[in-house]
Amino acid sequence: MLVTQISEISKARYRVYLDGQFAFVLYKGELSRFHIKENQECSEETYRQIMTQILPKRAKLRSMNLLQSRDYTRRQLEDKLKQGEYPPECVEEAISYVEFYGYIDDYRYAKDYIEYNLQAKSRERIETDLMRKGIGKDIIDKTFDELEDLGVEQDELSMARTLLNKKKYCANTATKQEQQKMYGFLYRKGFQSDTISKALLLDITSNSV
Repeated sequence: MLVTQISEISKARYRVYLDGQFAFVLYKGELSRFHIKENQECSEETYRQIMTQILPKRAKLRSMNLLQSRDYTRRQLEDKLKQGEYPPECVEEAISYVEFYGYIDDYRYAKDYIEYNLQAKSRERIETDLMRKGIGKDIIDKTFDELEDLGVEQDELSMARTLLNKKKYCANTATKQEQQKMYGFLYRKGFQSDTISKALLLDITSNSV
């Protein structure tokens, strides 16, 4: 394989291209160690050592460092590693490693997220947030079902009324324009139309239900 290009990312890191295609990122010292130079051959043995030893180990360490500061879903961690330009096979090996040892767990992530936001966000908003993070709908539904089996449920009407109260909305004095504005506000929060309509028609300054 011919090293056709080496481009500088920073003073320490370089992209290496083999046979005209991007191959991997190496540190400056590694270029010297493996004798990687433009217009010179990269042996199969060198390539294999980089791809099976150097980069997988680095991807695992990068994953562990990321997980020290916060939780990630599988897809979020994949995206982070891809941003670091690790080869796909190294990304998969690193993800499988941290998954095997329980450092990432999409089910656990979904459960923690739902429990934390259950009384602050609508179910639809929670589902949307989790799916954007890469959590599958099957995991989300399973987690909600398990919480409901334990008697943990949402009262979305009460949640909507609380949000309206914070906005100082009063059904008795609100104009049509104010109602429309609050409807849009709650809709963007993920509440269903019937819930929004009920909340807007209630006088939240009273004890009416």
